[in-house]
Amino acid sequence: MRIRRTLLLGLAASLVAAGLVVPTLRPAYAASLAEVASFGDNPGRMRMHVYVPDVRPARPAVVVAMHGCGGSGPGFYSGSEFAAQADRYGFIVIYPTATQQAGFGNCFDVWSDAAKRRGGGSDPVSIISMIRYAQQQYGADPGRVYATGSSSGGMMTNHMLALYPDVFKAGAAFMGVPYNCFANAADFPPTSSQCTGGNMNRTPQQWGDAVRQAHPGYSGPRPRVQLWHGTNDTLVPYSLLQETIEQWTNVFGLSQTPTSTDTPQANWNRRRYADTSGTVQVEAYSIQGAGHSLPSGGMAASAVQFFGLTTPPTTPTPTATPTPTTTPTPTTPPVAGACRVSIAINAWSSGLTENVTITNTGASAINGWSLVFTLPGGQTVTSGWNATYSPTSGQVTARNVAYNAGIPPNGSVSIGFQAAHTGNTAGPGSFTLNGAACTIA
Repeated sequence: MRIRRTLLLGLAASLVAAGLVVPTLRPAYAASLAEVASFGDNPGRMRMHVYVPDVRPARPAVVVAMHGCGGSGPGFYSGSEFAAQADRYGFIVIYPTATQQAGFGNCFDVWSDAAKRRGGGSDPVSIISMIRYAQQQYGADPGRVYATGSSSGGMMTNHMLALYPDVFKAGAAFMGVPYNCFANAADFPPTSSQCTGGNMNRTPQQWGDAVRQAHPGYSGPRPRVQLWHGTNDTLVPYSLLQETIEQWTNVFGLSQTPTSTDTPQANWNRRRYADTSGTVQVEAYSIQGAGHSLPSGGMAASAVQFFGLTTPPTTPTPTATPTPTTTPTPTTPPVAGACRVSIAINAWSSGLTENVTITNTGASAINGWSLVFTLPGGQTVTSGWNATYSPTSGQVTARNVAYNAGIPPNGSVSIGFQAAHTGNTAGPGSFTLNGAACTIA
């Protein structure tokens, strides 16, 4: 059981990068990801990162893009194509980072009583605070707010659409589950979950009633829903796609029989469910042969098209001409012992994720940093977040990115990477920051 749990944890954590494509390369002058330290009521103790494109309309749309278990907002930014779409079409992307554990780590809370009540607390309230912040800070359009996410983030996508139909206009859930699928925290881990155990089967009416009870008395328009699932997904079983279709078609009062089916791309089988006016309210993609590895190339673009956000901005924001982003030159090395590193490793049969926290224990601020460490034999970095990594094996140097170059005294930054391994899942034995040795916590 422990081996299986470790494997599942690794699969969930690998969602940050495994099967995801590197975003389309953007010009050097493109905007960068920024963290917002204080964004309002935050009962879920979440972190917020935001990507604001340099060119956008006066009232840009907002897309909330949510990672899978074991991931992070910056990781999903790096491992998905939503920021590239934002550059092209001028919408803002919010990347929340979950901190709930539920036996996995960094999973969005879709199980607690608080999270299932509109305004009840936990992660949903934190996400709404992030949206309100974007509207106040950047003049974002309250009528054009969208949700998307992968695995745990896909689950939270359906969750937010059910709780806050008056906030969201549409959503795209990758590898999610229906709203109110999990009974409680004990039901969340795939090893023991009734929801993801492969035998969940409720009637469309039961699923639809769950959504209607999330916001009793609500009679306004509902957000349109796009669903994606791989036919070979065993972590979040493919059968849950049908349950989710039944939920949302029932909410919209639609037939369980699609109004159209097609294959817009090889191995993408699409079912569409339109209302009497011809508007597609629900559409579902079955990705033939795919496992727990979505979104992959082109899927973010399809989600953005479903949202109706494919009109390029014509009015640039009143800012100066963008200049290339440069990485600060590392400061002189801190004195020995003026840095501390702690690591947390989640490993499975052929891979691992390693989260690294760097703490400046010196008296002076660090502006620009390079962290050098040696990977154990057989390990190769396949992707990373919050830093650039080179080379991918042997002695590796992790360098800051634009938004985390500074580390104040007693301050910390968190970075991480995913690696393949051939059996050795140990962490590096030593770290140097700007040439000075760090202690390991």
